[in-house]
Amino acid sequence: MTISSREVKLTAKKFGADECGIAGVDRFYAAPEGFKPTDIFGKCRSVVVFLKKMPPEVLSLDNPVPYTRTANQLWEELDAIALKLSLFLEDRGVPAVPVPSDDPYLYWNEKKKHGMGIMSMRHAAMLAGLGVLGRNTLLVNKDHGNLVYIGCVLAGKALKADPVAKEAICPPKCRICIKSCPVKALDGTTVNQKLCRGNSIKKTGRGFTIYTCNLCRRACPKREGKRT
Repeated sequence: MTISSREVKLTAKKFGADECGIAGVDRFYAAPEGFKPTDIFGKCRSVVVFLKKMPPEVLSLDNPVPYTRTANQLWEELDAIALKLSLFLEDRGVPAVPVPSDDPYLYWNEKKKHGMGIMSMRHAAMLAGLGVLGRNTLLVNKDHGNLVYIGCVLAGKALKADPVAKEAICPPKCRICIKSCPVKALDGTTVNQKLCRGNSIKKTGRGFTIYTCNLCRRACPKREGKRT
């Protein structure tokens, strides 16, 4: 049974995605060894990437609980979309593997508090034409800004890829996100995860994980994309 890129993207949106793009597996040549799509799924020929948007007002709250719960729910919904889309592709004769949108990590450096997912979702989204990386290291989508969370499916069929996004997002001299970071974890290219995690991830008395800082996301002038 044949299936088109358009049908795949429409189906992802039907399952709840706000945006969807596709990248050929050849675009991931620069990914570190062990973290390429084919390192996860040897049959992979295309990477289907999709986004869901966070409600903007969640960022404005001093109370961190709504932001934390919303982020967790978005990851759960992205994983549900990935599972449904994988089964949809399998039913049409295309082998497919859903990639977790967040944990678990296999790579973790305890000393540096540095973790890497089994594949970089941000770079996958960029290569699928869904946005570019800002100086805060977050994906910035032209319509939805940096309020997007990312999921993906590895497909064992060569699907028509979308153009890589090349639009300039960050103004040349803008350093708002870098200056907003209270622990100076950003340098405009990467993030010091030890500094960032130490400030933005806390445990409550009952052991719940709470995300206590989103200033680099909140301060960005491109936070809400076209609405900004």
